[in-house]
Amino acid sequence: MNTGAWIVFLDESGVSLLPQVRRTYAPRGRTPLLRHRLNWKRASMAAALGYHAADAGRGPRLCFHLKPGSYDTAGLIEVLEQVKVFYRGERVVLVWDGLSAHWSRDMRAWAAEQDWLTLERLPAYAQCC
Repeated sequence: MNTGAWIVFLDESGVSLLPQVRRTYAPRGRTPLLRHRLNWKRASMAAALGYHAADAGRGPRLCFHLKPGSYDTAGLIEVLEQVKVFYRGERVVLVWDGLSAHWSRDMRAWAAEQDWLTLERLPAYAQCC
């Protein structure tokens, strides 16, 4: 483990942009009509939270990335390119889960070329849901 590096936890999540309505108000006996446009069905967000391993006084760092659709290996490499810029000149130990795109052949080949980045996988018992 590199003690002079940032420890960065990265994860991604998808969200539906359709309204989630559970209850609303309307005059008694009149069913409310809710209208919305169905033009963007899904978005995804990846967020990286970093802490410096040797110097806690540097404070935490948070960066995130938004995109329509879902993340795949190419999309995650794009996110990591932006993380590289965000931590310019710093070493990073990236901790993430076992998503297949995280450990694909293309991702491992790209990561092997990066001298600033070390990948670590969360153990299965640390993953929730």
